Amino acid sequence: MKLKYHVFIVFCFVLCSEFLFAQDSQHPRIYITNEAKSDFLQSIEQVDWKKELVEEKKANLEKYFGFCEKDPNWLVSRLQMNWNTKHDKVYLKGGDFSHSEGSAPVPTVRYSGTRDWATDYMSPKLEEVQPYLDDPKGLYLEHKTTHKKEWIHPSKAGFTIEKINEQIMRIAEDASFLYWLTGEKEYAELAAPIFLTYMDGMFYRDAPIDLNNTIQQKVSGLATFEVIHEGIVVSLVTTYDFLFDYFKSNHTSLDRTVAVFQKWGDQIITNGIPDNNWNLFQARFLTYIGLVLDTNTTYKNGKGKEYFLDHTFTTSTDRQLAIKESLLVYDYDTGIWPESPSYSVHVITTLLRIFTLLDHATNNNEFLNYPIIEKAALASFQYLFPNGYTIGFGDADHNILPPENFELLISNYQKYNETEKEALISGLLSNMISDDLYTRKAKDFFQLFFYVDELKTDHNIAEASLESLTSPTFYAPNVSLFNQRMGIGDDAMMVSTVGSYGNHAHSNGISIELYANNYVLGPDSGKGPSYWHPTFRNYYARMPAHNTVIVDGKSNYNNMRTYHPFQLDHSFPKSGETSNFNTVTYSKVSFVEPETGSDQQRFSALIKSNAGKSYMVDVFRSRKQEEGEQKHEYIYHNIGQTLDVFDGNNQALKFQTTEELSSKQGDLVGYDFFTDKLKTKTSGDARAIFSVKREGKPTQFTKLWVKGSKDQVIYKVKSPKSNALSEGTAPAELLDQPLPTLILKRQAAAWVNPFAVVFNPYVEGEINPIAQVTYTRFKGSPNTQVIDVVLNDKSTDRIVVNASTNDIATHNEFYQKGLLSIIRESEKSLDFMLLSGMTKFEKDGWNIIASAKPFTMSVERTAEGYVLQNNEPLTINMPYVKGKTSAELRLYKDGEIVDKRMGTKNRNNDNQLVFKLEKAYDKVVIYLMD
Repeated sequence: MKLKYHVFIVFCFVLCSEFLFAQDSQHPRIYITNEAKSDFLQSIEQVDWKKELVEEKKANLEKYFGFCEKDPNWLVSRLQMNWNTKHDKVYLKGGDFSHSEGSAPVPTVRYSGTRDWATDYMSPKLEEVQPYLDDPKGLYLEHKTTHKKEWIHPSKAGFTIEKINEQIMRIAEDASFLYWLTGEKEYAELAAPIFLTYMDGMFYRDAPIDLNNTIQQKVSGLATFEVIHEGIVVSLVTTYDFLFDYFKSNHTSLDRTVAVFQKWGDQIITNGIPDNNWNLFQARFLTYIGLVLDTNTTYKNGKGKEYFLDHTFTTSTDRQLAIKESLLVYDYDTGIWPESPSYSVHVITTLLRIFTLLDHATNNNEFLNYPIIEKAALASFQYLFPNGYTIGFGDADHNILPPENFELLISNYQKYNETEKEALISGLLSNMISDDLYTRKAKDFFQLFFYVDELKTDHNIAEASLESLTSPTFYAPNVSLFNQRMGIGDDAMMVSTVGSYGNHAHSNGISIELYANNYVLGPDSGKGPSYWHPTFRNYYARMPAHNTVIVDGKSNYNNMRTYHPFQLDHSFPKSGETSNFNTVTYSKVSFVEPETGSDQQRFSALIKSNAGKSYMVDVFRSRKQEEGEQKHEYIYHNIGQTLDVFDGNNQALKFQTTEELSSKQGDLVGYDFFTDKLKTKTSGDARAIFSVKREGKPTQFTKLWVKGSKDQVIYKVKSPKSNALSEGTAPAELLDQPLPTLILKRQAAAWVNPFAVVFNPYVEGEINPIAQVTYTRFKGSPNTQVIDVVLNDKSTDRIVVNASTNDIATHNEFYQKGLLSIIRESEKSLDFMLLSGMTKFEKDGWNIIASAKPFTMSVERTAEGYVLQNNEPLTINMPYVKGKTSAELRLYKDGEIVDKRMGTKNRNNDNQLVFKLEKAYDKVVIYLMD
């Protein structure tokens, strides 16, 4: 019902647009009106960052005034046009420019060279562009490697053609703004010829035709190979808006200009990809076009403001879905968009820009119609590592969230007197500034006109922080993402587990990124030079580039649009919840690798030591569903200069060079990107240590305690650099360096005997939380992995992990029917235990039984007794010394005691007290009487 109401609001907006835009003949109106000019002039004088941008634009134009004083056509002549041929038709061959032909009465706009932005040639500075270039030999550009100039076909030049035109049009845009601001005609006289030459050239030029009739025909813009890259539209609309009065005063006909805007809008409506971010990127251009045009009745074809805004917000076409429909793909529970983080946060920025523009025109608080936008902006904090940089799965990199997203929320809150929200988000943005992640500075006109002058904070309102906007665990099923966090500040640790679901995803199976000691130690590799580049297709988008397990050297599936999520089987705490027990987080996910038909399962736990430092346990099971020979390789990439591997006695293992891990051996082509390949074979446990060495700083170590296995092969290789890393997530000197990589190979299934690794990050001279790790198995419990971790304070964690909730682990007096138990003991005394996916558990006098469903339960020892929490009904039989006073059970709700009851002796065991919990409790205290 709510959605219908929102649609109705937008529909009313379109129907009532003639009323809302009664001053259609008045310009400018996109960013500002003449009525607001005096206030704007005052703000420029008072707000340094605004004044700085205006002065920068003035100073930058002085150079071009100098050039144009000597040659009035200096800028115009550098537009990429068909100056001599005046071709009006453009032909493509798939994603490449083929040729142009035909004839027009004026020079026409050249089409871009290719859809692939990766090129071996430098884009020239504007001063180096040859005027009136229209040569059948193509473009004369400098090669990036040889630094020699060569004549090349435009298809070899990447985006060079379109970027030159965009650069020149931005100069015209700046000049048009300064004309409006100052009234000085020299600015208009600089901008107008550029604008009119380009628009006349586009008026007489047709949309491109793909000779191969591929999908390219359905995605091409008028100037570029993708309608989502038509960024020049924004500069054209802005220039038109600010120069409108100048054109009218000079009796300049604008009919062709209007026709070009309409043609451009129609191209965007007709073309595109209707089931991802394209709809919204296209909608932004349609919004500019719609808002700058007059009402439908002004034009014979009826294609004015209402027509284009209707297609922006309400009416969908086969290849361009309207915003009301596009936003339905959001996960309304989590606020997550179904793409990799870099695209997701860009979508938020785009939506905020669209609705800010619309609201500037209507003053109708348009954000209220789509609350998912605000929710998505705040949910994006769940993408962040503890240092404020985004995770890097799929086609993403590590970056801060776009500050513009919060600037535009603040702008809306201030406009509509949402003072509490404004102060909250302003405080958040102020934190980004104080952390040196952001400096308030306008980079374009949108920011200049729509950012608030100053951030307002309120000390009476609780300050937002990364901890308050994230949760210990977070699950986003529409991108197959599960994040776990532990600790804060220098002690913060995080593991991000991803499958492949949604758009801009990679073929990565079940992959992880690991963060600790203020760096992303185990990064994803990010994307390659471009989506069409063989390095991307063969390596960065494939399994070998990720921290995962590959089967038979062949694990693979399509990247980009993928439908291979993992299944979240179990986790603690539940996504989005904060538990009173904060020493452990874990997830268990499962996946079927499609190429080899293999079952895979990954268990990942973060466990905090008593010293506050954490470590990670990783248990990866993998097996082919069919019987026969099989190979499984556990791959992990870590930043650093060195990787050293030792045996269980801390003796360096001897490695030899190898030609294995190669497509010549039948592996994926991605293996060919590994270099400096070394191998050894051992059945014993091993310790692999990655080192990050920096001059004048303590060395950082990532120690991997690796479980041994019969004839396990260990490889040390170097992988291509990670394109996900940034200066915020790795030392600057490592950003362009290869990644040391550890590979563990089994020539047998790794299910009953899984890969097991304990990740132990620490810093030289600081606390190392782990002293020793040993791996054992319980006889008669084949699916059980037992890991004993001796901590620096001599306490011991025992982690017992089964493959499922139905598996049984038994050993002496220990019994576990269920997935997981983690028990910490100090001097043989219980510190805590976490039981999860458990039906029955017995140890050291404890006997805990599920009433119905498998339960998750934590038990922590305190001075007075034990603190518990549970998620299902259960019965607790706890140790009790016969003859001592009984214990009291205290049940809490919202921090208050709601019930008490004494324990009763177990009728079958005098050394146990019995307590029953009939439902879930977030806090239960067993108080031991004196």
